[in-house]
Amino acid sequence: MNSEINDEQRLILDSLGRIIERSLPLHEQRRRDAAHEPPYDLLQLLGEAGVLRLPFPVEIGGLGGTWQTVALVQEYLGRHAWMLGSLFNRAVGFGGMGLMTYGSPKQREALMPRLMRGELLFALALTEPDAGSDAAAVTTCAKRTSNGWQLNGRKTWISDAEEADFMVVVARTDPDAHRSVGLTLFLVPKGTPGMRCTPIPKIGNNCLPSFEVDFTDVELAEDAVFGLESQGFANMASTLHYARAGMAASTTGYAGFALELALDHARTRQQFGRPLGAFQALAHRLANMQMRVDQSRLAAHDLAWRISNDHPNARQAAQAKVIATECLQYVTHHGMQILASPGYHADSDMARVWRDSRLYSFGEGSNEIQRNIIAKELGLGKT
Repeated sequence: MNSEINDEQRLILDSLGRIIERSLPLHEQRRRDAAHEPPYDLLQLLGEAGVLRLPFPVEIGGLGGTWQTVALVQEYLGRHAWMLGSLFNRAVGFGGMGLMTYGSPKQREALMPRLMRGELLFALALTEPDAGSDAAAVTTCAKRTSNGWQLNGRKTWISDAEEADFMVVVARTDPDAHRSVGLTLFLVPKGTPGMRCTPIPKIGNNCLPSFEVDFTDVELAEDAVFGLESQGFANMASTLHYARAGMAASTTGYAGFALELALDHARTRQQFGRPLGAFQALAHRLANMQMRVDQSRLAAHDLAWRISNDHPNARQAAQAKVIATECLQYVTHHGMQILASPGYHADSDMARVWRDSRLYSFGEGSNEIQRNIIAKELGLGKT
């Protein structure tokens, strides 16, 4: 696994740096976070820079890049503009790779060019009031009609639901099938009658709005099915490693940003006539933080290498997600202690990362479930 950044990758990262400097500098990130204003308007800039084309085949207009390059982009965006990196991950890892893996030829032809131009936002509607980690407990149902399907049910904690051009809804289409069998994915266009979104107030991630979504007699065409009928659970499982790879790389970058804040404070803050970092207790704390970030980076880039080379990666994907999200929480916890009162100010960058970090050890697949996967891959059976 080569960790050096080549000239082509450096050019990509430099172009992202210019986008961030021009359109999303740190003061603008603070403003958007305070205003709860997601950077949806900047998605097209990523399309113009070509980064949304990175992992997709040349024959459909992509760049045919490796997932290692994608991981570098994800880590860079996580470190310099987390809110934009999160948006990139959902566009590429969930929307794009879902279309490429189990979308129909018609869906890929219609949607992939728009996605690569930064014109499409996807949201995943999986979680329900009684179905979170137990995804097979979904009760939202879709029944056949003479013209297609009728969808009814309720979803909750759905990111970007109100603005998403398409919501990928997990619904039960075979009520007699056992649990995960009988689930189907549907592409529900924005503004479809019978769909209502209600915002959910949160303590962090202000630029990743979440919603409760009600579906009442929502009429869908036959071609709204995304993937194979009754194989929705398997379809989603086939792309989980992309989402976990994105989470691992981006949160590594975000942890690096928090570490940088703590290091800057430790070097400049004077107490008892010397910098905070000169005190061994704090120096060791920062050393531990640095080791966690380096470990997280190695796990994220090992996973990216495995994806690029088509190696089995179920265990590594789960491990990378756990290592990275718990690294972010570790670094922000200790970063808050190092900054002390300045970090506890409501407007501090460390407080923002600290608040945001709490979501990711249970969001995007809880770390308890990831540890179950790791244990199963180790041959320990059901846990």
